[in-house]
Amino acid sequence: MTASIAEPISTQSLDAGPFSGVRVLRPETCKMFKGLHSLLHVQVADDEDGLGLYRAVHAVRAFPVSSPNEYIVLKYPDEIGIDQEVGLIMDISEFPAAAQELIHESLMAQYFEYSITRIYGVTWKFHLLFFDVETTQGRLEFQMRWQVDRAQDYGDHSKVLLDVSDNRYVIQDIRELPKADREKYLRYIYW
Repeated sequence: MTASIAEPISTQSLDAGPFSGVRVLRPETCKMFKGLHSLLHVQVADDEDGLGLYRAVHAVRAFPVSSPNEYIVLKYPDEIGIDQEVGLIMDISEFPAAAQELIHESLMAQYFEYSITRIYGVTWKFHLLFFDVETTQGRLEFQMRWQVDRAQDYGDHSKVLLDVSDNRYVIQDIRELPKADREKYLRYIYW
């Protein structure tokens, strides 16, 4: 067994709570820590068969927009690299501050996003939109397929744009963009 591959010591399920077949993780039943190579490890208490240790764990939001701090799924790669579930965290705030920090670190690695502050240009070619934008990380260019599912609502006046590599670009409030920037955007993304 290598440190980068997670293998549970025990595969018995804990109390599933309101979800049948889902292991609900609680602070009293699991411990999170950084292991070898600063990878997240989760040790789960199992009433029937001792302890289950999962290595190389990463966190995934079930509802990243509507519930960013609830319904967090912890996953690990099995021996052939396929993600398996450790369990579900119903609400991250129930966990101690140190565990919350580890979970947030993992989530930030999964959910990095750019925040768009200006739109300098949008052009359409080959069913792609070519964006030239200013973000909180600097000026960038990216391409996005011109389809409805690539520009998702993010609140009442916000949008998340997904580029061809599924990177996320957030416009916090379309109304706050300068008028010329809004017009460039709305010329192609009017839904």
